[in-house]
Amino acid sequence: MKSSAGEGRWTKVDYHITQEGKLRRDGNTVSFVNQEGRRALPVERIRAIYAYKTLSLSAGVIGLLCKQGIPVHFFGWYGNYEGTLWPREVLLSGEVVLRQAEHYLDPGKRIELARLFVKGSISNLARNISYYAAARPELKSYVEAFQVEAEKLQSYGTISQLMSAEGHVRDAYYEALDSVFSEEFRIGSRERRPPTNKGNALLSFANSLVYTTVLSEIYSTHLNPTISFLHEPYERRFSLALDVAEIFKPILADRTVFKLVNKRMLADSHFEGTLGDMALSDAGRRLFLESYQERLRTTIKHKGLGREVSYQRLIRLELYKLEQHLVGGRKYRPLVMWW
Repeated sequence: MKSSAGEGRWTKVDYHITQEGKLRRDGNTVSFVNQEGRRALPVERIRAIYAYKTLSLSAGVIGLLCKQGIPVHFFGWYGNYEGTLWPREVLLSGEVVLRQAEHYLDPGKRIELARLFVKGSISNLARNISYYAAARPELKSYVEAFQVEAEKLQSYGTISQLMSAEGHVRDAYYEALDSVFSEEFRIGSRERRPPTNKGNALLSFANSLVYTTVLSEIYSTHLNPTISFLHEPYERRFSLALDVAEIFKPILADRTVFKLVNKRMLADSHFEGTLGDMALSDAGRRLFLESYQERLRTTIKHKGLGREVSYQRLIRLELYKLEQHLVGGRKYRPLVMWW
């Protein structure tokens, strides 16, 4: 079981459960129980729980987690996101929900936000390739192409055009990364169900983590997680988290992958399966989670606030910016890495 270290004594943390077991209620707290014993989890310190193996929950513990506003995210064998136990929302705002629905229903307002999500995503992808282009000048053409595509977004008037543009940039982005990565971790074509190689297995797990991290942060805002702008708000999915995750995948998911690959921290034992059907092993997930949590805890000096904030806090600030936009405040501008 892995948990993230908080920024302060009373900061809530995420608990990552990488073993099979049960969650039981012990009075006003929760315990994780398996063959190795029992471990108490102080509910007042839990922000969210992430389960990567079979996890049983009693009715009593479900009631307590919902009362405390603690979501539980479940992942499948490939590290793919499967679902969330979503507590009753407590930070309700009729005005925000109405404005959120209004911006989805108004084609002009929706396309404006969708365009900004794609622009933020492409700009951060370009920043990642710029990191490698300092030593590999041939990659500068990719950065220039991404910048041109970001400028062209203003001329696209449909969601499908924006999604297509973002998809083409990502294909080129993975092509650029493959020219840098060793053959063992090259992505090739992006394959998710199932991941076909080590590169795809890393990306699938990383992207699922970003999605659920964003989802947990949405719970602490007035935003409705099912009303989105770039992705269609289908039933049984929190599509707003998909929108916002586009901005943070290059910052959190990809840069965690870069660290593990570039520092040669990964071994064959960190993967299981065969070529064409690959997943991270238990050891691989634990290693990835340690690096991912370390990145979430990393702080930078915020240009607007003038103080140090963690990468995880950047997600909450991004959601607050979106709220302000929806209710008629300051216009939303996506986060683009300046560091």
